[in-house]
Amino acid sequence: MSDGSAGLATIPELDPAEFGRWSRGNGIDIPDDVAVTRVGIGQSNLTYLLTAGDVRWVLRRPPVGNLLASAHDVVREARILSALADTPVPVPRIHGVCTDTAVAPAPLVVMEFVEAVALDNLPAAEALTVEQRRSVGKSMIDTLATIHEVDLEAVGLSDLASHKPYAARQLKRWSSQWEKSRTRDIPAVDDLTRRFLAHAPEQHETRLVHGDFHIRNVMIDPAAASVRAVLDWELSTLGDPLADIGSTLAYWPAPGGPQLSAVPVELLDGFPDRATLAADYIERTGRDPQALAYWHALGLWKVAIIAQGILKRVEDNASNRAAGGVPTTTVVDTLVEMAQSVAGEAGI
Repeated sequence: MSDGSAGLATIPELDPAEFGRWSRGNGIDIPDDVAVTRVGIGQSNLTYLLTAGDVRWVLRRPPVGNLLASAHDVVREARILSALADTPVPVPRIHGVCTDTAVAPAPLVVMEFVEAVALDNLPAAEALTVEQRRSVGKSMIDTLATIHEVDLEAVGLSDLASHKPYAARQLKRWSSQWEKSRTRDIPAVDDLTRRFLAHAPEQHETRLVHGDFHIRNVMIDPAAASVRAVLDWELSTLGDPLADIGSTLAYWPAPGGPQLSAVPVELLDGFPDRATLAADYIERTGRDPQALAYWHALGLWKVAIIAQGILKRVEDNASNRAAGGVPTTTVVDTLVEMAQSVAGEAGI
C-alpha cells in the first residue's frame, strides 16, 4: 500500500537539501531526485521507500504531532536492529541515523530495503498456497522463539531496559498511555489493570521482547514461505517472552471478531488459528501455557490501548492516518471485552 510516489519534500518536516548533505556525509549518497513513496498500512512510525534507479532504501521517522514519551523512538529501534545484525534473527541492516535538527526536527533512520513480501494486502496473501500459508505461520512462531533466544550480553542489549518484573512495568506503562490517549471513560480498562496486577505470574527469565509481533510486521520470502525480516521494533524491550506471544495472539483475528487491520489476511485458509499458534510456541519453547493465558489477556488490553492511541493521534493530526484505516471505538470496546473474557477463563 502507498500514498503515491513523489520527492523528498513530501516527507513531513524534512529539508531536502540538508538531507542530501547528511546522506552524502554518511556514505549513503541518496540523490536529490530520489523518488519517495509512503509504504505500509501501519499507524505508528511513518515509513517511506526511497528509489533511485535500481537502488532502494527505507526511511523511518516518528509520527507528526504530540507524541507519548518513548512510544516512537526510531533511534532506539535502530540500536536494536544494529545489535541483531549478526544474529539468527532476520532484520534489515541500518545505514544511518540522523538526529540533526537542520535536516528534520524529528530523528530519521535510513535502513536496508529487504526484497520480500509484506502480507498486508489480500493479493499477496492469496498468491500463497494453503501449504505456504501454513509454513509462514510456523516460521513466524520459530522466528519469535529465535528472538527470545538472543544472548543479551553478547549483542550488547542487556541494558536496553529494566530487568524488574515485566508485568508490573507493562501495567504501569500502558495504564499511563491510556490516561494520555483516552477520549472517553471505559471503566473495564481500569478494572483489568487491577486484576492483572493482582494475578501476575512469577517471571522466570528476562529476554528480548519484540513487543509488536504480528503478520504485518514481518516480511516474507514467498519461495521459502518463511520470514525474511522482522520489522517495527519500536516497542521492543526486555521482559517475559510469553508477553510477546500473548500480544501476537491478541493481534491475530478470529472469524467474527474485531479486525485491527482492514485486510485480515490471517483468516485465509492455511494460516493457523490462535490455539495452533499458542500450542506451536509452547511446544517449541517448553514455556508455561497457564502463564501464556495471562499474557494473552493482557495483550488484548494493551492492543485496545494502542488502538485508542491511534484514534487520538489521527484526531490530533490527520497526516498520521495510514492506508490501513483507523480503528473505531467499537473495535476498542470489543478488544476490552475480549480481554475480560480471556482473563475470566484464565481465573484472573
